[in-house]
Amino acid sequence: MTTTAMADGRQADSARRRQRVINAVAAAVKVGTPITVSGIARQAGVDRAFLYRHKDLLAQVHAAETEPRAGTAGPQVTRASLQADLANAQDRAARLTARIRNLENKLSELLGEQAWRDSGLGGPDDIDQLKRRITALEQHTVDLTGQLEERNQELEAARAANRQLISRLNTGH
Repeated sequence: MTTTAMADGRQADSARRRQRVINAVAAAVKVGTPITVSGIARQAGVDRAFLYRHKDLLAQVHAAETEPRAGTAGPQVTRASLQADLANAQDRAARLTARIRNLENKLSELLGEQAWRDSGLGGPDDIDQLKRRITALEQHTVDLTGQLEERNQELEAARAANRQLISRLNTGH
């Protein structure tokens, strides 16, 4: 008989803890606080292992994590949008690394050329014409870079508007 009473007590305790977890998730969603497994466990007064043993409760916590928070305006930041932003930042870092490498190579060439001229060996007279051509091409490159940057800004604005529209569509507004 005591075994049945103990089992009934454990079941009742487990039911109370489950209800505290459900209430903690609902409260966090209602208030709009960030939802994490640790935070919900702490708020419900249970350990994280309890949530991991009860997969249905863990699924509720994870589902609530991905829902937009109450009271937030504008486009929602999601894991996917953050991953897209990270990928864009990594691409930009790779482009900047390549540009730095090119600038270092140019600097090396210019320093080598200057050392060659300073040594007295000098270069042919048509170097001035080539330098003018290089200057013109560099200016053209700067102009094109400016245009590209302007288009990148326009693209970023369009992406932000798109994210906002998708967010509105997802929330039903």
